[in-house]
Amino acid sequence: MDLDSLFKAPKIPASGMKRKMPANPTPEMLKKMRMDSEASVKDVEMEPLPANGKGKMRATVEDAIDEEDDQSSSFAPGGDADYFIEEDEDGRFFGGGLTSEQKEILAIFDSAGDDALAESGELTITGIRRTLLKFERAVNKNQDHRSKYPDDPTKFIESEADLDSAIKSLLPLAQAPALAYSELVRSDTVVLLVGLLSHENVDIVIDVVEVFHELTDEDVGEEAEDEEEEGEGNGPSLKLLIDALLENSILNLLVGNLKRLNEAEESDRQGVFHILGFFENVIGFNPSLASELVSKTDILPWLLERIQSKKHDESRGYAAELMSILLQDNQANRLELGKRDGILTLLTVVSQYRHRDPVDADELEFMENVFDTLCSVLSESSNKALFVDVEGTELMVLIMQGKLQSRSKSIKALDYAMSGSAGTASCQAFIDSSGLKTLFSAFMGKGTKKQKSTVLLPASEDASHILGIISSLFSNLASDSPERIRLLTKFVENNYEKVDKLLDIRESAQSRLKVTEVEIEALKKELSAEDEESSAGDEDAWYLQRLDGGLFTLQTVDYILAWIAMEDDGIRSHLLQMLNRKNQSLQDIVKTLRIYHNNVNVGEELDSDDAPSQKDILQGLIGALEPRTE
Repeated sequence: MDLDSLFKAPKIPASGMKRKMPANPTPEMLKKMRMDSEASVKDVEMEPLPANGKGKMRATVEDAIDEEDDQSSSFAPGGDADYFIEEDEDGRFFGGGLTSEQKEILAIFDSAGDDALAESGELTITGIRRTLLKFERAVNKNQDHRSKYPDDPTKFIESEADLDSAIKSLLPLAQAPALAYSELVRSDTVVLLVGLLSHENVDIVIDVVEVFHELTDEDVGEEAEDEEEEGEGNGPSLKLLIDALLENSILNLLVGNLKRLNEAEESDRQGVFHILGFFENVIGFNPSLASELVSKTDILPWLLERIQSKKHDESRGYAAELMSILLQDNQANRLELGKRDGILTLLTVVSQYRHRDPVDADELEFMENVFDTLCSVLSESSNKALFVDVEGTELMVLIMQGKLQSRSKSIKALDYAMSGSAGTASCQAFIDSSGLKTLFSAFMGKGTKKQKSTVLLPASEDASHILGIISSLFSNLASDSPERIRLLTKFVENNYEKVDKLLDIRESAQSRLKVTEVEIEALKKELSAEDEESSAGDEDAWYLQRLDGGLFTLQTVDYILAWIAMEDDGIRSHLLQMLNRKNQSLQDIVKTLRIYHNNVNVGEELDSDDAPSQKDILQGLIGALEPRTE
């Protein structure tokens, strides 16, 4: 038997067997196999462009096919991407000698290195620099491809997807601001990011805006608690980043993109949200930037237009909130809004709540922010005159009569509009609009079904503003004028019921103030136990604590009682009788007014050169009551 014939291999390969590579392949054979592999890569799918080939083109990571995935089908032992690169001139190659499983493990570790910033809790300076370098290369590559092939998106869509991914890889840098932000500035990455705000692809712009929002968040770097405890925290790093952004005109560029974004699309709405969020972040970090944002950009006109939208959504609510922040404690911005007919716009927006309540909590917050903005604007004397000119007082009276959720806010707005000597015109308009009837109805607790004969809570916001309006009326209405007589008549009618109501509120305020005094005494004892003396700052803080604890309400009530007791003998007799029942007298009112007088700044209430200051008025009331208190 021929044993060799039994073990001889068949001459014809079985069907379905893969073609084997020769033991010593030539370089030409390897190159041919590689070219065949590259030719099998699928084309990238993308959205069609307009006929002219220009305009906005949306590219996402999903739109492009990763090169590494395409190469995985090419022939190489173990899927080694460097297999062919290791060839020398003679066609020899030096493989790693690794199995496919080993190479797969190495590939996993290699790809994990690219995502280290996103998954690792700790960022290293090396990893940060590698990420920034990758981002810079992606920007340059995309710019190069777009400049070479401006009318052929198939040539730059892949680089756009890489750029999208590179921008998103910067988001984890917010975890280590002390380490990363200096590198962002030093490497000019900030300049590149700001430059991308003018990118043709709006999705790239939205990515950049999201990065800015994340990097400037107030909670940035909270994970690094130990570092914050040892050092100064993230303040210096955040300041360095914000300063670099401001140097590159970030504010103007972002406001310009607000007009560019189309909120009909979800991604664009997110872009608007991130832009407004960035503005809120930087103003929260440095409130002085509110003036720069309003004076150097068109943000205020955009906000005024945005809040007028008939349809309520998240962006509309955020616009109202940001506008309220911009005007809070900022005189220049409040004056600027007045110059731009902003008061009329605000009144137009709040007028819709005269006949209906907000539909949900979000719209309720929106309404409150618009009213708060109106109140901020009315802190300025010139804006109070504009408010009267556009019949704002009349509108607030109408809203107050409606007894809806907007009622409390209208009372607050009237308090701001009528305060100070500049509020005289609003006080006159208030009387002419029959506001007294509605005001005293609310004062007596008749505005809601829940309140009948109960005492209006002195600690409530409504009570404080109602008392403020009454106080302003006595300060601003001319003596012996028909309007002032009508006001005094309100305290006489129904057997002086409104005087009794003032005394009830006064008693409640005194009770609250006693509790506050006990708390302050406890603080003083603590200082004495530590052998420390109270400073001027402590005294100021305690005075503010007393104001919050009932003293402010007490001062306002006693200010009103002093006016009505001085001007009407019938009210004076009733007041003395009611005070005597509680072992008190007008001297107790004078005592309160003296404290009020001693803590009023000389120029604080001067809105007009001709009008007396609040300090002068208080001195006159004290003088009028003292001689007759014996």
